Amino acid sequence: MSTSSSNSKPKPKPASKSAPRSGAKSSRTSSSRKPLLYGAAVVIAAAALGFVSYRATAPDHSKSSSSSSAADVTTDPDTEVYPELEKLARRDADDRLALGRADAPVVLVEYADFKCGYCGKFARDTEPALVKKYVDNGTLRIEWRNFPIFGAESEAAARAAWAAGQQGRFWQFHSAAYAEGALEKGFGKARLKALAQQAGVPDLERFARDADSPAASEAVSKDQEQGYGIGATSTPSFLVNGRPIAGAQPTETFVQVIEAAAEKARASTPRPGSTGTDSTGSGTE
Repeated sequence: MSTSSSNSKPKPKPASKSAPRSGAKSSRTSSSRKPLLYGAAVVIAAAALGFVSYRATAPDHSKSSSSSSAADVTTDPDTEVYPELEKLARRDADDRLALGRADAPVVLVEYADFKCGYCGKFARDTEPALVKKYVDNGTLRIEWRNFPIFGAESEAAARAAWAAGQQGRFWQFHSAAYAEGALEKGFGKARLKALAQQAGVPDLERFARDADSPAASEAVSKDQEQGYGIGATSTPSFLVNGRPIAGAQPTETFVQVIEAAAEKARASTPRPGSTGTDSTGSGTE
């Protein structure tokens, strides 16, 4: 992989893992890597995300390595936006893997893997600035989706992060797992427990039970299948109000996209007293 690439791709999985099985599991297994049935618009969007992913990682000799190829297709607030993908924002006030107000005008959905180096780069270099600039003032909500694509340790880390979230410490675990040098230490069971302790998870015995529970596996699988379903092929991948972005793009790219999405949301929100009234303030029945 080129060092200028801004996202990470998984190694091909053995064919035996995707081979159809008999009975009811066959159809579920055979469709697990196909776009979910959100409608024709999402099939188009899945292709678009794949295209943006290619744009984000393809060599570009005409620009410096610090420039963003994805920015070229994401700065216009009226293009590259898919309403069906926008609906994937859960806006659940009880979502422990989310930051920001549930009614924020802009939602950034992040599909990421704790073993992804570029996800760590985004977490360290870009996300804190977005939180300070947009989450803290109510403009932006960030919703995490576990998207483990690098094998057993990826999946174990995803379940552990979910388990930390059950005790209100997901984002602290997230910061610890993405800290400089954390990736090189791996995500074995002892290491995950140490990260949970570092994150301030109060009940480590409950954490271990939760991480190994069917509920954790189900939650991670749900996020993972959603990522595959929208056409994400690498990490990190993002949706910003239904607009796909692939890779740990520069902070400026996210700022441009968030600003455009916020402006569009403001423009589509009726001002108080403006709906159904004329210039004299008379209402219409």
